[in-house]
Amino acid sequence: MNEPPRLPEGGFAAWSHDRLGVARRGADECGDVWQLEPGVYVAAAAGPCEEVLRRAQDFPKAPSPLFPPLKRSSGAPTPEQRAYAHAARMRGLRPQAVAARIGEIARGTARFADQWPTGQDVEILPPVRHTLAEIGVRYLYSEDAPTLLPLAADLFLAREVLVRPSRWAWPRWIPTPARRFRTRKQVAFTDALRPIVRRRRSSGRLGDDMLGQMLRPSPHYGLLPEEAILDTLPAITVATFETPSRAAGWILLHLARYPRAADRVAAEAALLPADPAATTSTDLDSLHYTQALVREVLRLHPPSWLLTRRAPRRTQLADYTIDAGSTVLVCPYTAHRDAREHAEPDLFRPERWLDDADAPAKGAFLSFGTGPHGCEGAALAMAMLTLLTAQTAHRHHLSEPPGPEPGYQVTTFEGLATVGLRLRATGRG
Repeated sequence: MNEPPRLPEGGFAAWSHDRLGVARRGADECGDVWQLEPGVYVAAAAGPCEEVLRRAQDFPKAPSPLFPPLKRSSGAPTPEQRAYAHAARMRGLRPQAVAARIGEIARGTARFADQWPTGQDVEILPPVRHTLAEIGVRYLYSEDAPTLLPLAADLFLAREVLVRPSRWAWPRWIPTPARRFRTRKQVAFTDALRPIVRRRRSSGRLGDDMLGQMLRPSPHYGLLPEEAILDTLPAITVATFETPSRAAGWILLHLARYPRAADRVAAEAALLPADPAATTSTDLDSLHYTQALVREVLRLHPPSWLLTRRAPRRTQLADYTIDAGSTVLVCPYTAHRDAREHAEPDLFRPERWLDDADAPAKGAFLSFGTGPHGCEGAALAMAMLTLLTAQTAHRHHLSEPPGPEPGYQVTTFEGLATVGLRLRATGRG
């Protein structure tokens, strides 16, 4: 059997101590696909990463959702109904739907920039997360957002408790305290959402938000059952702000570290409408350099830097044999640092995205994944992050606190994040 090479002095002990460092070593010393432990393989380059993500039947996602369907006496939705719910949800998140609501998004990101306290070091991720949660929940539920926003914050807290590192990997059927806490918050969110769904259906005013798209009958499958709608919404609600918040931390840090790039973003943002609510998709599309900067930060620091897939049967990957039951770790972090795909890959150079001849190939950029399980909210996330970047740079110069040590910790367990990030804003005048 042709097995991928194994990293000398690798293994889970080294991996647990320094995931990013071991991932880089594995890619440098072993190549595009390498073995961390017997039965655990890492896809480290763009080609194998994209192949794994597109071959969803050969490499399915691990069946461990953070918000699994609730147990009900009426029975769970069928797999077909869940697939229909996913399709309906996608209609509300497609780029055309996001483009129609750019003004709402711009208004929320401008409020964040206006409310940033100047002249003091601020731990910035909590207000970023709150702002993006307000925008995301409003995008999903419009006028019902105020009711659901505090419950969405509780869902995020339940997620954080659930994914906290632990010495023990409990079987999924054991009701640990974290899982019971998650279930209580999920039930509370669902109980608040149910009367909203029924009110909208009974009144006929379904709404133009994502929930409204899910409530509309489809010519292919008619009306979705209520439970199919309710089961699918806790996870996407948290996803609209959890991953973008991690990305925003890295982006704001780069605005502080690269003032010339920040000045260029600010110059673009000066051409946006004075009233943020008047911002259109055309205005967003005009922010060429700002979008390039956002993509470059996402390339260097993909918030979902490692994706887990399983191999239920023996298969091939990049000329190697992958045994049935193996785990394959897809690593956008190392794929984005491959010099074959990205010239001078460790340099922060947003300009690479502005030149068609120099821009990375589509399959070489994996911050939003690809294939059947690619990020549903990619268009919404890019709109939020681009406008947050533009309006912050337009109003403020950012800087890091003085001192030899970074003002944050890099975490890698559930995503790549700048925990405790502190920045200072001073007005541009």
